[in-house]
Formats: sequence, structure tokens, C-alpha cells
Amino acid sequence: CGQHFPTYRPAYRQIYYTDRATGGGAVLWQENRDRLAGRGTVIYLNAPPEVLARRTESDKTRPLLQTDDRLQRLLELLREREPFYKEIADVIIDTDDMPLRKVVDRIYRSLNSK
Repeated sequence: CGQHFPTYRPAYRQIYYTDRATGGGAVLWQENRDRLAGRGTVIYLNAPPEVLARRTESDKTRPLLQTDDRLQRLLELLREREPFYKEIADVIIDTDDMPLRKVVDRIYRSLNSK
């Protein structure tokens, strides 16, 4: 699983039983998807790859994005991971270039409508 996911990041293999945002690769393992899905409401914050590339263009802390073609790498990662995100998501919010306050408002409204 996760052909692009380096073996030096084993922390993603274990999801702790707390409320948290997970790293993108956490969903690559079935055991993590099961834990996330069984833990509560899973919210998938979706954004187009072009937006993600812009948001991360100066980020040097993401090893998988340290490449000459960040957009292409994001497309590959999304192609691999998005089915897993959608598999366990209770709510999908398309964030696009939405301001943070609006994203939080959508999360709040989606949780209160359940």
C-alpha cells in the first residue's frame, strides 16, 4: 500500500484515539481507516490539486512534495488516496480557495445538522 509513502514515516500507521487531523497518508492502511471510521465523524476537506500546490509551495516540511513538479506529485497522491478519503468520510467539504472562517463555519453547520 502507498507506493509513494516512504517507510521512514511509520507514525502514520498508528492513529491514536483522540480527535485530530491526520496526515494525508494515514488513510493508506485499512486499520487506520477502520479506526477513523469507528471513532466518530470523519470530515474530508477537499481542495483541487492546483490549490494544494499553491498552499504548499513554500512548505519544506513535506518530504513527498519536495520535487520539481509538485502539482504532478499532488495529482499522483490524490489519485492514490482520494478513494480512501471518500470511503470513510461522513462529510466532504470542498474548500477550494475558501477563507478559513468559512471552512470552519461549514464544518460547524455539517456537525450540527447530524
